[in-house]
Amino acid sequence: MSQAIAAVYADEWGRIVSTLIRLTGDWGLAEECAQDAFAKAVEKWPTDGVPQRPGAWLMTAARNTALDRLRRHAVETAKLREVARTVTVAVLPVLPELDGEAGIPDDRLELMFTCCHPALPLEARVALTLRSLAGLSTAEIARAFLVPEKTMTQRLFRARSKIRNAGIPFRVPPDHMLPERAGDVLTVLYLLFNEGYTATSGADLVRRPLSAEAIRLTRVLIRLMPDEPEAQGLLALMLLADARRPSRVDAVGALVPLEEQDRTLWDREQIEEGLAILESGLARRRPGPFQVQAAIAACHATAPDVASTDWTQIALLYNEFARLAPSPVVELNRAVAIAMADGPAVGLQLVDRLAAGGALAGYLLLPATRADLLRRLDRRDEAADAYREALSLAGTDAERRYLTRRLAQVSGGTA
Repeated sequence: MSQAIAAVYADEWGRIVSTLIRLTGDWGLAEECAQDAFAKAVEKWPTDGVPQRPGAWLMTAARNTALDRLRRHAVETAKLREVARTVTVAVLPVLPELDGEAGIPDDRLELMFTCCHPALPLEARVALTLRSLAGLSTAEIARAFLVPEKTMTQRLFRARSKIRNAGIPFRVPPDHMLPERAGDVLTVLYLLFNEGYTATSGADLVRRPLSAEAIRLTRVLIRLMPDEPEAQGLLALMLLADARRPSRVDAVGALVPLEEQDRTLWDREQIEEGLAILESGLARRRPGPFQVQAAIAACHATAPDVASTDWTQIALLYNEFARLAPSPVVELNRAVAIAMADGPAVGLQLVDRLAAGGALAGYLLLPATRADLLRRLDRRDEAADAYREALSLAGTDAERRYLTRRLAQVSGGTA
């Protein structure tokens, strides 16, 4: 029973919260009433059984709770009259006659665009998406991002206040703004996945719940926006990258680089799904950064070993990626691909040029990449210095273990 309720929670939380926000205009009330509905389910379903239409049952329970609370606290106000009119006249007669869950209003797309509005700080967009769409508790979000619960509570409060005070509309943007604003949503989901796939700090390199939630929410977005190829590109990228997760750390929790990973551990079923989704997105002939990144991931996922990897193709794809979304980080990744295709000396020249530019100062992967290329060129003393610099920037224990091992290798066994 607990598994059944958890599955319904994952599927229905965002739908219920978004509908209640539309009806009441109150984010806090919407989340409280949704939580109350699930608490009632935990109490009643073990004895009464799971309803035939659990989503409709929960929506009705949450909606009725919201209406009761509004009646108690705002009797005869204009807001109450408007909500009461909308709920009792427009919604109540419909829900009991729903054929399955299809008739339940689905306002999750509106909620996604509101949570990811560019007027909000990026960290607030991610936190609000996890709370309102995914249903993670404030404590869970705080633990995921290694901040005190009080800090996360304040972050969420400021985000909701900004939405209310700035009059940010709860709606999908008009057509002429949709491509740009869809990019905001995709960026938040991408950052959420990356924080789960390669954590920026803490003991663990991988935080599976975060990356899994990003994948689930991207699937929801594709169902709501089936004609958006970049959403398909993002999901393909996530699936292809996540398929390598079992091989990314060793038995003691140290990072395992791609060239040393046991590819028999990769999830082949997930790779096949990612490739099919990528093909579907590319068929729309509207390429974007996420589709290009997914194509790069596909090159890795389909190569039986490092030696068989088509690094020339990957370098060409990075050229396209740099054209679509130029940044120093993309240039660093492009330098790695060129190093693999044309030799470490060529790649090192590009990396040194980036280091001289200063745009990546303090970025872990710059000295880590430089150290690796110097190691391949057998320039051990320089490599050791670069590994020490990278160690000073490492945020996770897994990264520190890997860099310490590499430093010992180039230092003759002493770190």
